[in-house]
Amino acid sequence: MQQNKIIGQVRGYTKSSYSLIQHFGNLLCESLPKYILGGMIIKEELIVVVQSEYLSEVLYYLRSHTNCQYKVLSDLTCVDLQGDTNARFAIIYNLLSVRYTSRLRIKVLIQENNLVPSATSVYNSANWLEREAYDMFGVIFSGNSDLRRILTDYGFEGHPLRKDFPLSGFVEVSYQDSLKRVVAKPIELSQEFRFFESGSA
Repeated sequence: MQQNKIIGQVRGYTKSSYSLIQHFGNLLCESLPKYILGGMIIKEELIVVVQSEYLSEVLYYLRSHTNCQYKVLSDLTCVDLQGDTNARFAIIYNLLSVRYTSRLRIKVLIQENNLVPSATSVYNSANWLEREAYDMFGVIFSGNSDLRRILTDYGFEGHPLRKDFPLSGFVEVSYQDSLKRVVAKPIELSQEFRFFESGSA
């Protein structure tokens, strides 16, 4: 990835379409050189990498500027990059401009214990999306006034979509008729976990 320059490959779509997306991406980099690290075009979608501490300013600019008008935060998700890059998580914001029928993807790379500025001051819809990322990955959004679990139970330990979370989990739940309620107990495996190598006989 080049510093402050949009790069990509022209495959599967017209050169004119690609050049328009690249031109807009380069204009963004020139307008916000302090905030944007760079970007790329993949499958006719512009992806811009932003420094986490300036996320709120960039989102506000993209929402309010006349030539952007990205007024809809359609999705916010997270990817665990453990072992792949220096960063632990990639927070991804999918924005939509209804006026220009354009989509834009913002990517923020952070370490495990870094705080991410909440997007709720710019997009009201970010509240539940940030709660989901917090619940599943453990990413903490500073400035979110209601950051609590949304998909797992209140007493749940860990974050299920992290790569270091065991596939079987830590507890298993079952309904006990004698108690007339659901009980959680430590998971019991019938045999000890083993690694199998495909080359072994």
